[in-house]
Amino acid sequence: MNQKDLDPDASPQAAFGARLRRLRRERGLSQVELGIPMGYSGTHISGVETGRKFPTLRLARRADAALGTDDMFEREWREMNQGSLLEGFPEYVEHEGQAVELRLFDIGIVPGLLQTPEYARCLASSAVRRGAITHDQADELVAFLAERQSMLVRPRPPMMLVVMDESCIRRQVGGPGVMGAQLDRLLEVAELPNAVLQVAPFEIGERRALALPTNLLTMPDMTVMVYAESQMRGYLERESAAVFPLLTAYHQVQAEALSQAATVAMIRKARKALP
Repeated sequence: MNQKDLDPDASPQAAFGARLRRLRRERGLSQVELGIPMGYSGTHISGVETGRKFPTLRLARRADAALGTDDMFEREWREMNQGSLLEGFPEYVEHEGQAVELRLFDIGIVPGLLQTPEYARCLASSAVRRGAITHDQADELVAFLAERQSMLVRPRPPMMLVVMDESCIRRQVGGPGVMGAQLDRLLEVAELPNAVLQVAPFEIGERRALALPTNLLTMPDMTVMVYAESQMRGYLERESAAVFPLLTAYHQVQAEALSQAATVAMIRKARKALP
């Protein structure tokens, strides 16, 4: 696709690029001049404008800031990605980057904030093969996860309390190489001063109080909200009547889970079993 045959009706991605180009030109900016305040090269801006590069949420927000378009590009990005992100999740992510404490519980899959790029890519590629998402959506999911992870790297990072069902470290994703690197990453997380990592072992059986992946956020004003997922959609709840029972269940899972020291020992043993 080149400048002459750019068709904004070809796809939402092309429409995004065409709008970016039009507004840039209206302000008399070259691709390089726009890229400087956005933190991107002129080549990258060109790729987005011509549809060769998929725009990320970070790029959309920086385009809004650089071009003075309020949240127009961010809203357009969210419309493009509503097919690959579960309902409620984009709203959750807006709060995630501001939280002072995160409590995470996951089953079968390592929590996204702890995933390596290779692990995340394998999951996204599998969804493409199943026909659940497109290649472009897979690329965006991986890029979006990287942005979420980067938002947690700040001068005063949030406290992360993570409980994983044992299936998260037993279910091999991407083969021994990818899984080995993922387990190494978990061991690194366990060393962080702002993280507590626990495994809920299979042995607790029916005492595992949570049946679905659940994230609880404590915000700077000490309010708590919860995000939980089913197979088809996500739910973000702020009402105390919905939040407190899940907070209690999370505490109960924590109480049944292994200590961090025992968790690290289990992960190391699983790591040694891989090449």
